[in-house]
This record gives sequence, structure tokens and C-alpha cells, in this order.
Amino acid sequence: MTRRRPTSRPRRSTSDTRQGKGGGRLRLIGGEFRRRLLPVLDSPGLRPTPDRVRETLFNWLATATPGARVLDLFAGTGALGLEALSRGARASLFVERDARVAQALGANLETLGAEQRGRVITADALAFLATPPADATPPFTLVFLDPPFRQQLAQPCCERLERGWLAEEAYIYVETESALAPQVPVSWQLHREVRAGDSTGRLYRRLPADGS
Repeated sequence: MTRRRPTSRPRRSTSDTRQGKGGGRLRLIGGEFRRRLLPVLDSPGLRPTPDRVRETLFNWLATATPGARVLDLFAGTGALGLEALSRGARASLFVERDARVAQALGANLETLGAEQRGRVITADALAFLATPPADATPPFTLVFLDPPFRQQLAQPCCERLERGWLAEEAYIYVETESALAPQVPVSWQLHREVRAGDSTGRLYRRLPADGS
């Protein structure tokens, strides 16, 4: 995601505390790219999702990630979308508003040799979701949504995802400040929940159209 405003939290707590020149590093923790270290741009508040949270999340998604079509909104370092690619996702689309951050994420895809499966779009996430996807765009089976805190972005993003972006029975991971319980579409069923510091991650499963 883009740079935080003073009222928002740090982007994500660091996954690898070692700092290199010009920024930190992201460590991928499972799958094809396990233990690969990638540079993180020196941008205020830019931090990967913690290892513990990612490990927990992808344990929950163990059967859903291989072959998944992934959308990583407010991508930032791309930690979640990259981890999904490492664990066998078919494709990941990263949406990041900050052009420098988006460029760095694209460079990391090239470093991994994953540029054929990963694509970065420089755009505001809400604006990106405002227009329904093109008919040729397959719906996403796995979505990561980690907006800046205290900017009331989670709920409108959840609503807009229902405008043709989601596959039936898609998984949607929403990370917000713990004090916030976003209202999600009625077709989303809470599957799992994890708390880390002042943030809470909720994994939802979209119910089939018949509600079964």
C-alpha cells in the first residue's frame, strides 16, 4: 500500500529485522521460493506481514493456494501475494498506489523469475475496484485486503469486490485494526481469525450462490 498518513499504523510489522542499505528485507517462508530474501524499499511504514501471521494464514489456505488466482490489494511489499506464488498460486495481481513501491515489487518478481505469473498495477485500490472487471478477466479465488488503518477503507473495498471480482467460494483475507470489525457482504462466512499486536486478520469464505 502507499505511504501511511500520520494517523495510520506502520504498514506491517517487519518479517526480517535485518536491515540492508536503503531498507529492510522480506523473507519468503514456504514453497518454491522458501528462504529467499528480497529487498524492501526504504519507504515510511513499508513492512512485510510478520512471518508468524503468514505461516498461520497459509496453513489455513494450504489446499486453496495451489492454482489460485490471487488479488493483493494495497500490496506494499507484496508479501502475501508473493508467498502465494511461492506456494503454487497460478497468478497474482498486485495493486499498489505508490509508483516507487510498485516498481520495487515488480523488480522482486523479476528476481524470483515469477514475472510471468505476477503482475503489478499502479493504482488506487478503491478506484481499481470501482469498475467491474472485463469479461475476459477470470474472477479471483483468493484476495488479500490490508488497507491503511483508521481510513475506513476495508468496508467499501469488501463491497466493491462483490461487483464481479470474486469466484464462487473465494477466500478473502481482511486485515484491520483490532478495534474495527468491518461489515462484510452477507455471503462471506468467517472461516478463521488471527490477532497480532494491534491488528486482526480475518479469513472469510464466500458462500455459493445457493447458500449451501
